[in-house]
Amino acid sequence: MEEKLHIDSLDKKILSLITSNARIPYLEVARECNVSGAAIHQRIQRLAKLGVITGSEFILDPKKIGFHTCAYVGIFLDSASLYPKVVKKLEEIKEITQCHYITGNYSIFIKIYTRDNEDLKNLLVNKVQAIPGISRTETFISLEESFNRHLPLE
Repeated sequence: MEEKLHIDSLDKKILSLITSNARIPYLEVARECNVSGAAIHQRIQRLAKLGVITGSEFILDPKKIGFHTCAYVGIFLDSASLYPKVVKKLEEIKEITQCHYITGNYSIFIKIYTRDNEDLKNLLVNKVQAIPGISRTETFISLEESFNRHLPLE
């Protein structure tokens, strides 16, 4: 059973600041929190060691780099036992950005970015549906991402 982490109000304030701006200098975080830069550094190191913070990244706008179609695909498997092999194959497809093992009608739910609908069709037919163990797929094209946010720190 996973141990419950203790995250205090200072940790929450730090997390709120760094998740809204990953480039914020530690000294600015320290000023906002009324503590020393060293204290912020130690807290962030502790949160990273505990796995609360997992890396940092720059987020690319898919459309600005030529990926205009976002789709979600529900995948039906011939057998649940094929899940590990199918996921390994899905992971090789660079346009798939998320993969979830889920409950409900599908076994797997993936998120895909492609240049356009034609590209999506080719990827689904020639790569995804060609994976042994996938019986069929159901595709949902996203017309617009209304919002994408971090979890609240309450």
